[in-house]
Amino acid sequence: MHRELVASLLDTRTLIRLTSLAELDPALVIDDFGTPEARAALADAEIIVSSWGCPPIDEAVLTAAPRLRAVLHAAGSVKHHITDAVWQRGIQVTSAAWANALPVAEYTVAAVLFANKQVLRISSEYRQRRTRRDWQHAHPDLGNYRKTVGIVGASQIGRRVIELLRPYDLDLLVHDPYLERDEALALGARAVQLNELCALSDVVSVHAPELPATRHLISRRMLALMPDGATLVNTSRGSLVEQDALVEELVSGRLSAVLDVTTPEVLPADSPLYDLPNVLLTPHVAGSLGNELHRLAAAAVDELACYTAGLPFAHPVLPEAVHRTA
Repeated sequence: MHRELVASLLDTRTLIRLTSLAELDPALVIDDFGTPEARAALADAEIIVSSWGCPPIDEAVLTAAPRLRAVLHAAGSVKHHITDAVWQRGIQVTSAAWANALPVAEYTVAAVLFANKQVLRISSEYRQRRTRRDWQHAHPDLGNYRKTVGIVGASQIGRRVIELLRPYDLDLLVHDPYLERDEALALGARAVQLNELCALSDVVSVHAPELPATRHLISRRMLALMPDGATLVNTSRGSLVEQDALVEELVSGRLSAVLDVTTPEVLPADSPLYDLPNVLLTPHVAGSLGNELHRLAAAAVDELACYTAGLPFAHPVLPEAVHRTA
């Protein structure tokens, strides 16, 4: 992992637990498998604990690590470092993607509730007017009662969002090509096609993985289907939304947006998205940050405890599912 990440990832309690379960040098942090130090460690390693910044674990690395049996990833996606060679060797892989999903889902729920309350528009108007106004008359449709929220992608995050939104008086829709209707109902949502979801939803929240097939999933046509005054929430990846078309809709004022991700990730300084009153723009902070990183490390150590006890991993990554996950 990135060397500077360790201090933020591992709190004292988790480090103590980690060292009680395994023989390791807590000071050994590797970001390059080609160094002599790394090669010496790989020769004896049974487990790799990885996180953001882990180099690819390819055939050369595996040749240097004949005893390797598992990779415990204290982060989300494993696509950047788990190669086909890992699967071919039969090495087990586990990920804390479920733990990283929690703060993203919490961010999304806050965005949904604020969107239906029209907080962005009212806050902007109040800031400009600085006087009393009949907000009920100005915004008669504000509120979360019986509003429709569409979840695009029944990913770990999407499912968690549905779970957290269930207690509210909302109608929940979900679109995912791999989700059966009965499974959606069990989650608490109704499975629909994407065009229907966009046309019916007061808030559309994007939680699909970044894949070639999902590029511009929320296209100009899908955006045009969204009702006037609807809000798009994107905490997935900027590439899933046809951003030029979205900007046009936002500049016109027809739609609002809560965007934690964009294309590029850091927008040019002259982008209108920085200044539009109907846009809440955040710099990719919905995922684990601050003390939320400790949860990722604790999740990896929980999996280590399973391994040392001879139990199956609680959150294994399966090779057949990697192609359709983030």
